[in-house]
Amino acid sequence: MKRRDFIQKAITASALPLVINGFPVEALADNPIVNFLGKAGAEDRVLVLIQLNGGNDGLNTVIPINQYTNLAKARQNILIQQSKVLALTGNINTGLHPSLSEVRGLYDNGLVNIVQSVGYPDPNFSHFRATDIWLTGSDSNVNEDSGWLGRYLDNKFPNFPTNYPSANYPDPPAIQIGALISPAMQGKNSSLGMSITDPTSFYQFITGTVDPAPNTPAGHELTYVRLVAQQTQQYSGTIKAAADKATNISTLYPTAGQNSLADQLKVVARLIAGGLKTQVYMVSLGGFDTHSAQTVANATETGNHAVLMQRISQAVNAFQDDLKKLAVDDRVLGMTFSEFGRRIKSNDSYGTDHGAAAPLFIFGKNVKPGITGNNPIIPATVSVNDNVPMQIDFRAIYASILKYWFKVSDSELSPLLLNKTFPLLDIIAGGSTSAAEFTEAKIGVLENYPNPATTQTTIKFTCSGGYVKIRLFDNIGREILTVTEDTYSRGTHEVILNTESLNNGTYYYQLQQGASQLMKTLIVAK
Repeated sequence: MKRRDFIQKAITASALPLVINGFPVEALADNPIVNFLGKAGAEDRVLVLIQLNGGNDGLNTVIPINQYTNLAKARQNILIQQSKVLALTGNINTGLHPSLSEVRGLYDNGLVNIVQSVGYPDPNFSHFRATDIWLTGSDSNVNEDSGWLGRYLDNKFPNFPTNYPSANYPDPPAIQIGALISPAMQGKNSSLGMSITDPTSFYQFITGTVDPAPNTPAGHELTYVRLVAQQTQQYSGTIKAAADKATNISTLYPTAGQNSLADQLKVVARLIAGGLKTQVYMVSLGGFDTHSAQTVANATETGNHAVLMQRISQAVNAFQDDLKKLAVDDRVLGMTFSEFGRRIKSNDSYGTDHGAAAPLFIFGKNVKPGITGNNPIIPATVSVNDNVPMQIDFRAIYASILKYWFKVSDSELSPLLLNKTFPLLDIIAGGSTSAAEFTEAKIGVLENYPNPATTQTTIKFTCSGGYVKIRLFDNIGREILTVTEDTYSRGTHEVILNTESLNNGTYYYQLQQGASQLMKTLIVAK
């Protein structure tokens, strides 16, 4: 890597703390997703990403009540008593962790969509690699240098950081609370993120120039560094101005210092209400790598995971309440995500080990409320390697948010997702431009016989006509093969799956048509 390339990619790592109410904030460079919103009145829309670092236990967060008997066999030492699971209005099969009472209230009031079993094929169980996959939007076997948002930044803001901020783009369109800038904002050739120090110590730049440097390679790099420093100071002024214009109204925030996620979201609400034209925020909460002491023996509704659930619940609820009282809730969409879930079977340390798919929450006034996807299937017999299989690829959520929240066109969407196509999900209220874009209820029957299978099994399915894909996954969540990928007429169809080469064990096969998906269990026993 050339020295200048290294500087462009690494310069923002030296974070200079911007302090608002004693909390550090670092601003990212202008984001094309943000500024593209001039289309269709979307220029004021905001996306808030909540990263749950460590791998959240989805089965202890969103509890599949209709799988409770088998779940109890797999998690005897950590499973929450069914009587203590929080029921959801209108859904008898799914419940929430007892510490998510505020989230349950938001769900019941139509402000939450629970997306089930989110992951990707061939999951990686390394924290670093799995996080990288989520932030770049790459396949698990591809190392991608750019982030899913950074790719858009490259197109919208060529030659960054030259000429930014500008009269048209005076505010930082993306802000991260914390010490590091997310790789999601990395462009193809340079980082489009930047750091900001305490704005009270800055002086105002008048000319928009930097001090001269020698006309040498080192001098050019020095000029670049000085330009970034200048941007840092200019952007910090707009952030400070926005912070000074607004005051948090909600009384639901925990006392400062008791809930770091709430502290971060409190800053975000204040900046949004203060008129900052920033449209992507990222906050985070750590502690989800719960290999041990996830719950307390004989009081499984308590423990480390319960504390984390309570922090999420209180923080999101206070944030949403604040947005409403500040009259900006119509502009904001929030989403939680974690690099992976946990295994189905608990360990002997009252914890869980690295797993595959897990649910996430999308929240806000403009979500399409309810549950997207189905409860994961829990086999009657579970090994230590069994995982929750993926139902919904996380990139389908990215695609849906970009298209329906940020109004990105189809032609612009494909490059953002590395030229791959993913089904669009009905998760944004009023997001679809036509009813035909969504294919809910297009698929019905899905079963196979014989089951258990020896040398082959027949998969029977019903669809309403169109493109259908059936994939087979092993118990770890790895994609084994594509059973069929073709266009089918309306009605019932059958395909043969040869199981001779498969080892004995539990497998999952998934039927997908448009945004609709069904998943069933296949047992191979020879």
